[in-house]
Amino acid sequence: MNDLKEEVIKFTQKLNSTNLSPLRSGNVSVRTTKDGVEGFLITPSGKKYESLKSEDIVFLELNKEYDLLKMFNSSLNPSSEWRFHQDIYLKKKEAKAIVHAHSPHATAVSTHGKAIPAFHYMIALAGGDDIKCAEYGTFGTKELSKNILNALEKRKACLMSNHGQVAFGLNLKQAFELAEEVENICHQYIIALKLGQPKILSFAEMQKILEKIKNYKKG
Repeated sequence: MNDLKEEVIKFTQKLNSTNLSPLRSGNVSVRTTKDGVEGFLITPSGKKYESLKSEDIVFLELNKEYDLLKMFNSSLNPSSEWRFHQDIYLKKKEAKAIVHAHSPHATAVSTHGKAIPAFHYMIALAGGDDIKCAEYGTFGTKELSKNILNALEKRKACLMSNHGQVAFGLNLKQAFELAEEVENICHQYIIALKLGQPKILSFAEMQKILEKIKNYKKG
């Protein structure tokens, strides 16, 4: 358990060192079990990432309904976004780790509330022929969690309107790299739009790309 907590700290601090998410923004979690109970480890609320210690990382049960008032009057101090982490793990069995970032370009694109079309084949890394943008919801709410799950249908990453992005993977390294890819795609998209409307790859072409990526991962 301590090794996994240290891994959470490592990737949380990388949010800052790679400029993927500034200061205390964003959060990281990983699926695990504790004393036979399914759950996940998640970063705490309000702590500077550079000062995180193993004891700061919070374990939450996967199938437990948490009362917010009781939670914050107890020793638990999870990220304010713990709810959508829990819901993604419940909905997506393949999700083993989650990275949420307020990365600059993804956040900028998210303010338009629109999906990113297939202007580049690397869009397929998120799992489909576009990267969807979840409708806006106040941070930490059930509404936001529901909106994110809608945008993650058949996807591994999405934008969050006027907020940022979220990505999941089979481990923290994979989830973090996908978040970096999404940020890079958003950066490229912004540049492309400065030149005018980019050419969009066809649905048929994106299906070929998605199949090639699937086969590539099997190899």
